[in-house]
Amino acid sequence: MSPGSTSSDGLHTVHRFISAVLAALVLLVLIPAIHPAIAKAGFEELLQANAGLIAKSSSKTVGPVLEQLRQHGGDEAEAFLTRWQAKELYFIKKTGQFVLAEKAAKTASGKKQLLIRDAVTGEEIGIVPAKSVRQIKPNSGVRSKIAATLVPFQLGNPDPAIRETTLKTLLRDIQPSHLAPLKAAITREKVPSLKSQMEKAYVFGMLAHGTDEAEVEGAIRSLAGDLSLDVRAALTPVLASTVSVATKLPDGVNIARVIIPGRTTRQGDGTAGRMSAIGGKDAEMSVMAAYDMMVAQGLAPPFVTRGMRDEALVEAAIDGRVGSFAVADLDNDNARDAAYQQLVDQGRAPALVSALQRQQAVEGAIFFAFYDNPSPLVTGAAHDVLNEIQTRVALYKYLDLLLDALSLASIYFLAAIGLAITFGVMRVINMAHGEFIMMGAYTGYVVQLLVPGYTLSIAIAVPAAFIVTFAAGVAMERLVIRHLYKRPLETLLATFGISIALQQLAKNIFGTQARPLTAPSWLDGAFAVNDVLAISNIRIAIFCLALMFLGLLLYVMKRTRFGLETRTVTQNPMMAASMGINPDRINMLTFGFGSGIAGIAGVAIGLYSKVTSELGADYIVQSFMTVVVGGVGNIWGTLAGAAMIGSLQKGIEWFNPSNTLAAQTYMIIFIILFIQFRPRGIIAQRGRAVET
Repeated sequence: MSPGSTSSDGLHTVHRFISAVLAALVLLVLIPAIHPAIAKAGFEELLQANAGLIAKSSSKTVGPVLEQLRQHGGDEAEAFLTRWQAKELYFIKKTGQFVLAEKAAKTASGKKQLLIRDAVTGEEIGIVPAKSVRQIKPNSGVRSKIAATLVPFQLGNPDPAIRETTLKTLLRDIQPSHLAPLKAAITREKVPSLKSQMEKAYVFGMLAHGTDEAEVEGAIRSLAGDLSLDVRAALTPVLASTVSVATKLPDGVNIARVIIPGRTTRQGDGTAGRMSAIGGKDAEMSVMAAYDMMVAQGLAPPFVTRGMRDEALVEAAIDGRVGSFAVADLDNDNARDAAYQQLVDQGRAPALVSALQRQQAVEGAIFFAFYDNPSPLVTGAAHDVLNEIQTRVALYKYLDLLLDALSLASIYFLAAIGLAITFGVMRVINMAHGEFIMMGAYTGYVVQLLVPGYTLSIAIAVPAAFIVTFAAGVAMERLVIRHLYKRPLETLLATFGISIALQQLAKNIFGTQARPLTAPSWLDGAFAVNDVLAISNIRIAIFCLALMFLGLLLYVMKRTRFGLETRTVTQNPMMAASMGINPDRINMLTFGFGSGIAGIAGVAIGLYSKVTSELGADYIVQSFMTVVVGGVGNIWGTLAGAAMIGSLQKGIEWFNPSNTLAAQTYMIIFIILFIQFRPRGIIAQRGRAVET
């Protein structure tokens, strides 16, 4: 080969290479421009091919159309589905073309016209008579199916609100086709809360439609520790089981438990070790029910009762005889059994089965429950996770009960602390203490009528209630109580009469209808730890208020002159008087102080309870029990008594939730027994308690 030819071949090769590169570049430039046109044409063909079904919009026939739109994908499919769902689609009657329409000016003759645009491209077509187009109106069922089809499109929407709404739609009706786009959306999601919801939705989808056992097991175990109701609702059907009977345990069946009729058995009793690993709830089945199941499955003859035997004899009686037996002779069970056995021998009746035979038949069979889900791997994972969740749910329920008791104890403490001060210092049995609580609540109600803004009104109501009830307490002490010292029975009767008078006065002023004392908006709702444990914000506020009062009272009693003089009068009034302290003045101020605290308690109680004239009466018994059980005149004793009574009441109500009256009765009986063994309360107070 000559050098010239070699050079020529090389030149041709270079030319071909350059041509190929240029062609590739041309294709790279043209393909993006050509592809939308191709896609648009394909989408329009898809719509025209299904135009009749789309226009009809029937929930029975729309499924295949939606599936084709989902598979096509793209922005135009999403826009079309969205408009279809929103009832914004129209079609031209003559051509079947899908359009968007809006009102246009009427003709000179007054006929309605519409401005129409292409439903795919949005290009304006023109103004046409309104009668020439028809609106597509999908019903709620079709719109629901469209919403499910839109899920893969909207999971990637840049708006988090749309993605969240899409997730809620998906959770209501998750389909196998949603799993792949959902899994892809999880990897893209940047919002932690949405990502967590997507992961949960994917797990639920795997539970409903997953085919890979290992993947489904992993999805189930990823739910460990999630106490939400939807998780428990999703896992429970996985452990659904069916009870059956056989002569031996079948192979290839996912056994849930073996049942021994006549007694409750734990799953796995008397079976292979693999069953105890699966777990399951206890089961109970009577011998009669077990035998009926055997009869239904053809494993035993029907059990003939005496009534069935006698009915068969009556039907077989001809001319006063049943076979060779006279009807008159069938006056005892032995004769009837013999006559019936003759019918059995003749093939005219089923054989008699004795109770012993029935028992033996049941004992010879195996009764078991098998999971509807055939995979032991899946049911085992569901059992383990659900057991762990139920254990934690039980723990949180106990914790919720404890917090509920603590909340009730704080209410009792607020209601009783004023009574503890007056009763402890003055030894006055004030049956009108509940009415001071009621007065405080009504004071808060009146303040809210006068002051706009619930937060400001409550802030004003607390000191206002203290002032009002303090003044009422001082007036009561000056006018009545001071004349009845050391006469407890007469004091009790007098304060009881005042209690009735104050209730009637409240009815005359405010009426018998309950009045609302509205809490500020920031006290609405509840602090929820999870779906099991939650405590209302108002109760948290009352608990904090009780702690504040505890600290305030301890400071007043331990760090102020008034507290020092009060404790001095409590322990030895004669010695206090000899040191220049006026016991009469201290009694008056103490009674007023205790009444004022009751007024503040009334505001707190009124925030979650309707304000009525009987409000205080609902707490007077618990207040006295709290003071007596805790120790008369002792702040710490009152706290201990409130904690004890609140916990006791909630505990009894937990065992007997349907009868609160019985719970209160049991509580009072317990308190009576407690006082018999510890008459001075949990924390005994030194001073006048010792005197008496």
